Amino acid sequence: MSHQKVRDVMSGAVVRIQGATPFKEIAHLLLEYDITAVPVVDADDRPVGVVSEADLLHKMWGRQEGDAGEPGAAPRPEKAWATDAAGLMTSPALCATEDWSVVDAARMMARHGIKRLLVVDAAGRLRGVVSRSDLLRVFVREDRAIRTEIVEDVLVRALGEAPSAVEVNVTHGHVSLIGQLSSRATAGELEELCRNVDGVVDVEFRTVPGAGVDDGPARAG
Repeated sequence: MSHQKVRDVMSGAVVRIQGATPFKEIAHLLLEYDITAVPVVDADDRPVGVVSEADLLHKMWGRQEGDAGEPGAAPRPEKAWATDAAGLMTSPALCATEDWSVVDAARMMARHGIKRLLVVDAAGRLRGVVSRSDLLRVFVREDRAIRTEIVEDVLVRALGEAPSAVEVNVTHGHVSLIGQLSSRATAGELEELCRNVDGVVDVEFRTVPGAGVDDGPARAG
């Protein structure tokens, strides 16, 4: 089954700056647009880094030379001395392409412990931003839409079953399947395909008495 693409959930309106953008202008942009980070792009609109609130807050540490020599004091990071985006940014920027699945994007965010990914086109130009909250939209998908996809795409197209072979009920993303499958498919295959439908939280399959597979519920986490 195919998941939604990043292009389907990303925000296409992106505030961006260049390396020469001064410190105070960056601070104004973050406050004006109520954002926590802004991408830095080159002359061809290709991302080269990101400046976040945390990068700016290094400035609050001060720049007194003597502070670093105090007992127990940590050395001042270079960002505490930076005055423009080029000196403040974290580089390279982590990016996704528009045709990544939402699952690919979620894995990248989890792997690097970040809250957003810049989205680029095939030429590497900035096209949008996808955040954790954008990815969570798949879990507010309507139960009716989930059920339709399971019946039409999973049962009929993927497994070649009659739509009436299995009763499909979806409540708050929890999928209940009751019925029997032909010898062409197994309960495990059905559950795996259902888990891959966007918006599914859990799956339970129960065969009817006398079916060709083992009776009883099989839960998929």
